[in-house]
Amino acid sequence: MVDIANTILGKIVDRKQEEFAARLKQRSYKDVEEWAFEATPVRGFAKSLLSKQPGVIAEIKKASPSKGIIRENFDPAEIAQQYEAAGAACLSVLTDVDFFQGADENIQIARSHCALPALRKDFLIDPYGVIEARALHADCILLIVACLSDQQLEEMSKTAFEHNLDVLVEVHDEAELERALRLSERCVLGVNNRNLKTFDVDLNTSIRLKKLLEPSRLLVTESGIATPADVAMMQEHDIHA
Repeated sequence: MVDIANTILGKIVDRKQEEFAARLKQRSYKDVEEWAFEATPVRGFAKSLLSKQPGVIAEIKKASPSKGIIRENFDPAEIAQQYEAAGAACLSVLTDVDFFQGADENIQIARSHCALPALRKDFLIDPYGVIEARALHADCILLIVACLSDQQLEEMSKTAFEHNLDVLVEVHDEAELERALRLSERCVLGVNNRNLKTFDVDLNTSIRLKKLLEPSRLLVTESGIATPADVAMMQEHDIHA
């Protein structure tokens, strides 16, 4: 397991603890459950990934801690429509405010302007955030193994399935993959090629971990896929998303 204590991920998780406490004061578990009940039906994130070769998850992100502002003229609706026209299978929409300049409404805006399923890309630490994701009309959530206990992973994935959400479980190494494999096979596995300590990207991380999985298991490669050659390399190793 990656030690996140002195990483940007560790700082984000600390902030999320504060944010969760504040959100809970504004809206109770009961209230967020009722809110989620009103959400539009899910579109099937994993199903959409499997329907295309390659299954591209296109990201809607205004900024990041490492790069600062990525897109000045940021219009989630326009970006979503462009991604759909280009053949993306799914959207990944940043909702974190403090580190990525995202917003909850971005996922609602993006999803309402296209037919693609959307992942709420945030750093969830409690089932509350999972239910909230459904209330925001998300079709999938992200669970990052590096910042969650086994109990949290189990509880949050179970909550997601109870709300008809798909689950993308992100790992960085063999130890995290071993933990992720204890979860339901309904979970989609994702390998982040970025080293949390150095921020270096190594595409061989996905290739190495893919060899530890059953051939039929869907795997998503994350970070560093920048060219058609990168996509082709992944496909050569049966990594199609």
